[in-house]
Amino acid sequence: MINFNVPPCAEKAMDYVKECVVNQKICGDGIFTKKCNTWIEERTGTTKCLLTTSCTHATELAALLADIKPGDEVIMPAYTFVSTADAFVLRGAVPVFVDIRPDTMNIDEKLIEPAITEKTKAIVPVHYAGIACEMDTIMDIAARHHLIVIEDAAQGIMASYKGKALGTFGNFGAFSFHETKNYSMGEGGALLIRDEKDVEEAEIIREKGTNRSKFYRGQIDKYTWVNFGSSYLPSDMNAAYLYAQLEIADEINNARLALWNRYYENLLPLAEAGKIELPTVPEGCVHNAHMFYIKAKDIEERTARIADLKENGIMSVFHYIPLHTAPAGQKFGRFHGEDKYTTAESERLMRLPMYYGLTLDQVDYICDTIKKF
Repeated sequence: MINFNVPPCAEKAMDYVKECVVNQKICGDGIFTKKCNTWIEERTGTTKCLLTTSCTHATELAALLADIKPGDEVIMPAYTFVSTADAFVLRGAVPVFVDIRPDTMNIDEKLIEPAITEKTKAIVPVHYAGIACEMDTIMDIAARHHLIVIEDAAQGIMASYKGKALGTFGNFGAFSFHETKNYSMGEGGALLIRDEKDVEEAEIIREKGTNRSKFYRGQIDKYTWVNFGSSYLPSDMNAAYLYAQLEIADEINNARLALWNRYYENLLPLAEAGKIELPTVPEGCVHNAHMFYIKAKDIEERTARIADLKENGIMSVFHYIPLHTAPAGQKFGRFHGEDKYTTAESERLMRLPMYYGLTLDQVDYICDTIKKF
């Protein structure tokens, strides 16, 4: 059986985890957490990175920093994971869903401005499959309407738009290190902060509302409760597991890109014959091979294709059910404009196996099976 996903594990991971245990430092903000933060800051150019317990929590932290309040509206695509909306619903805000582009499955930047009202507080672009949204347009809209931008870059680490790392355009960005992501700590994420003025407040909220981060840096002689907050610190053992992968991040990235390119080359004749559709990578976007998907003719064909792959020992899955069609989406949010592509395209898309350790021979077998169908 070819699994859909196998979590990445680097050779040094268990040595680093053991080091945490031996040094009796397994809680948050230890040596490996700091190493991960520094690595991300240096590779992305963000002002500050704070490792978190999940991308969900990174987005929640961003919502707190953005001072999202009840009644505020936040514009986002409906084709995304529930956490994108949950972070703002928890603050009492209303997710305003707009349609996606069928080529990238990202938010249609042309539909954002018509959805803006006097209640709009933020825009949340989601970089689906590690392929960037049209950030120049989105940032221009945000600047003209004085809106906050919070990038859901859960799938976007090591990807860029016009030479700049995803997650670093908006006021805040969020990465995921879930076990299905390119780099994993089991459960985990990171908050990227663009502006220096937001760093201290982020540290306080992340540390249960205390100024303990300043205490550890020797800036104050004792710490205390200074604001509301929660605990968004992952165990340093999780960070140790992740850091071993970050040390070989380019190796992992290059291996995934080779797999992605092999899929594309093998399946291009089918796409040219009109049998399937392949992913689109717009000019100026450098993706990270987070996933490889194909689009079938319709939901019936997709179901049959997934079943056929399973019969041949290959696990394939479909992806998000659009949030505006879900009970909670209808309760907490609303869709602005026409759902021309979100539902129709989501019903066609199926994800193929993609992970560090998958072989080119396995990709060839998967593609041969798809062709035989």
